[in-house]
Amino acid sequence: MKCDPTLYRATSPSLAVKPRLVRHLFLPPLIIAMMIGLGFIGFWISEHYGIRSLSENGQRQLELHARAVESEISKYTYLPSLLELETSVAQLLADPTPEHRQTVNDYLEGLNRRSRSRAIYVMDTTGRVMATSNWRDVDSYLGEDLSFRAYFQNAVRGQPGRFYGIGSTNGEPGYYLAHGLEEHGKIIGVAVVKVRLEAMEERWQRARLEAFVSDENGIIILSSDPARRLKSVIPLSEETKEKLARSLQYYWFPLNELQPLARETLSEGVEKLTFPANSELVSDDENISYLAQTRPLGDTPWNFTLLTPLQDLRREAINQGILVAVAFALLAFLLIAWNERRKVIATRLAAREALQEANSLLERRITERTTDLRASNERLKGQIRERRQAEETLRRAQDELVQAGKLAAIGQMSTSIAHELNQPLAALRTLSGNTVRFLERGQLDVASTNLKTINELIDRMGRITASLRSFARRGDDKGQACLGKGVDAALQLLGGRVENIHLQLHRDFTDVQVQIDQTRLEQILVNLIGNALDAMQAQPQPELWLEGEAFDGKYRLRVRDNGHGIDAEARKHLFEPFFTTKPGEQGLGLGLTLSASLAAATGGHLGVEHPASGGTAFVLSLPLVSPTPAEPI
Repeated sequence: MKCDPTLYRATSPSLAVKPRLVRHLFLPPLIIAMMIGLGFIGFWISEHYGIRSLSENGQRQLELHARAVESEISKYTYLPSLLELETSVAQLLADPTPEHRQTVNDYLEGLNRRSRSRAIYVMDTTGRVMATSNWRDVDSYLGEDLSFRAYFQNAVRGQPGRFYGIGSTNGEPGYYLAHGLEEHGKIIGVAVVKVRLEAMEERWQRARLEAFVSDENGIIILSSDPARRLKSVIPLSEETKEKLARSLQYYWFPLNELQPLARETLSEGVEKLTFPANSELVSDDENISYLAQTRPLGDTPWNFTLLTPLQDLRREAINQGILVAVAFALLAFLLIAWNERRKVIATRLAAREALQEANSLLERRITERTTDLRASNERLKGQIRERRQAEETLRRAQDELVQAGKLAAIGQMSTSIAHELNQPLAALRTLSGNTVRFLERGQLDVASTNLKTINELIDRMGRITASLRSFARRGDDKGQACLGKGVDAALQLLGGRVENIHLQLHRDFTDVQVQIDQTRLEQILVNLIGNALDAMQAQPQPELWLEGEAFDGKYRLRVRDNGHGIDAEARKHLFEPFFTTKPGEQGLGLGLTLSASLAAATGGHLGVEHPASGGTAFVLSLPLVSPTPAEPI
């Protein structure tokens, strides 16, 4: 049989090539461009809302620490005016004899000791120091002419003198409070109290707080970082620098300016500052950004500035952007795969229709062309064989894909198994090394105890692998376990992490017998306590509660932490396989899924609660072996 040439016409080359060429040339760059664009949008949105959250939290911190500074400053404001009530001070200013000076020196020395100030001294109206609390010291202010100080000039005119500067005698910084001493409405002298404020810097450093206080000249006078002290936060003109140099307010320090690489004003009193690498503020090799929040301090012309680093927020925003880009790439890949599959199905349907049409044509011409029909039948059988072979090849490829998927899942689970065995292996290494030293010292009882512990750890490792094989087969393992022993074993495996974060543990449960294999119970507890430790990494005072109660023939163990909690979106997927909020190298997302399956296999249940006080609580419910519980632990 001869084929009808009108049935199989070739498509025009221009029409066949152009759509494929357009797809191959423009589709990949378009997908890449959209990935970059969506990733940037995800990064920007995450950074924007993260900065807003940091700003709200920083505002509370700013108010708290600013009030602490105001309180520290204001508690000495009454002290200079107190000298106006001391008659010996007025006598000294009226008659500066050695006897009067010594009396006032002793009085000021005792007052300074009781008030815990740095120094207290009295000057006459010319600025000469007549008496001082540090008269015994080599660098005493006695006899010094301090009339050039701004606080004296204000106080002698009857105004409050408030001044921060560096002492011209000993180069020691301090906060000066001056008050004009009056008698019969006339100023006869000036009382000055010098206070050191470095204690606040030490408190900031202990609290790992980045903050500084700038005075009316824009000079940083207090800072948690000593490298920032006596630097200008605003540009200083040459005239201002000369004026400050003449007044010796900052002694001979150069008053360099802190120049950020970038400055962005977010709102009133809130800025985003970026400092370059190798600057005074940055110790590593990359630029760092801060959220700077500033508030004026009451009763002073000073400003308090709180700096919040943004590098962690930026890394999180980058991760969010990458996640959005990867999600879009995965979606695009699925759409392309679906489109290709649709084309394959359409091709098969078209081939099937062409076959049916050819069969019809053969039936109409069978009587005319028997020889051609036989040849056509042979060709048709060959095509059928080839199609069957293709279908068989497709089925084998699909089976291989399924098997590859299984092997990938097993590979991911092997990482989790290795994680479960790493801690017992580390304990075995430590105990074996200690045992050798104890044997060398002849301490056989301690060495024997270590060997027994090693045997128990090896048995536990064997039980872990046997339990995982049993779980894979979904067997009916109805063992019995001791809850107290399971908790102790889990804490032993996690002992290094518990010691590193200085965990405060609260145990309030009963040592009961529950219907579950001992190794499976320990595996569940290791997962739950390990997740709690991960959630409390950033908590300054981590606490873990293990609380239990018997209810309706089951025993409920509540594992509660005071960590950061779980957000509403993540709560929907907690028990889904391979879902995790940790970085890829810290978990596969199989721990909670495996624990819930192990609990359900024994007739129990694993649930989660979100306390209003914060943190997360996982509730493990298991059937009791005996209704009579043992003594509480």
